[in-house]
Amino acid sequence: MEMIEISGYIEDEKMNIASRHLVKNIAQSSGMENKVDLEDVALRRLIRAYCRESGVRNLQKQIEKIYRKAAFKIVDESGDKVHVTESNLTDFVGKPVFIRDRLYDVTPPGVVCGLAWTSMGGSTLYIETSLKNQVLSDGTDRESEKGSLQVTGNLGDVMKESTHIALTYAKSFLSRVQKDNHTLQDGHLHLHVPEGATPKDGPSAGCTIVSALLSLALNQPIRHNVAMTGELSLTGKVLPVGGIKEKVIAAKRAGISCIVLPEENKTDFDELDTQIKEDLEVHFASTYDNVFRVIFPDIFLNAP
Repeated sequence: MEMIEISGYIEDEKMNIASRHLVKNIAQSSGMENKVDLEDVALRRLIRAYCRESGVRNLQKQIEKIYRKAAFKIVDESGDKVHVTESNLTDFVGKPVFIRDRLYDVTPPGVVCGLAWTSMGGSTLYIETSLKNQVLSDGTDRESEKGSLQVTGNLGDVMKESTHIALTYAKSFLSRVQKDNHTLQDGHLHLHVPEGATPKDGPSAGCTIVSALLSLALNQPIRHNVAMTGELSLTGKVLPVGGIKEKVIAAKRAGISCIVLPEENKTDFDELDTQIKEDLEVHFASTYDNVFRVIFPDIFLNAP
């Protein structure tokens, strides 16, 4: 038996399915034809804030819920028609499930936006890093002469391995940028991935973790509005990842204007619809050097 994998619907596809089929069928089956005015803006809000799963089954249930409450409203208030707008949508379907797509409008030093794939499609995944103690001018710290790394955020074994690979590579890479910078060598570091109740795993955050560590060590934020994904090898090779379509859609939904993808995922990106790719600045990286030049364009990088 051959397994055929099919990617989920994008927002515009769900919008067409809902407006052309679901709404009409539900209105007819419930006897509510011409009784409910469901605005397109409200329907798009319903898709974006309540129904991000791959298919449209939950979207159908939510529209049915709107029509049931609209029917009750007509009977209870002796009205003729119900208008469902973006402002009163919560009266019919409750509070939004998805409230925000960006944890940071502007990322500070040590914080980088990554892209992840979940059962609900793509999403942004922020990597936060911080120094637990101050590194002294002689390269030591107040607690110990040897640095450490604490990792939190409900990470799986593969992602924990990625953090250690990333730290090892970031230490060697930092010497090419600032030879006398010992922050990663001697500092006690804390790496956290927000939304700790949500399990996270996989190797695709490797580039993001290295970028966050370097941003912390250099005390400089990365270029504004950049997100990335890609597994990183111990020698700095950027390896391909899955879920490119979902991750690109998540970046656009969050208002990201520039994304960095592995070079080997270029064919996956080229196969995407034009409407998904438009208004995006995309860079493809085969090594971490390519990533660094995008996110820190003003920093000179010495040859390895």
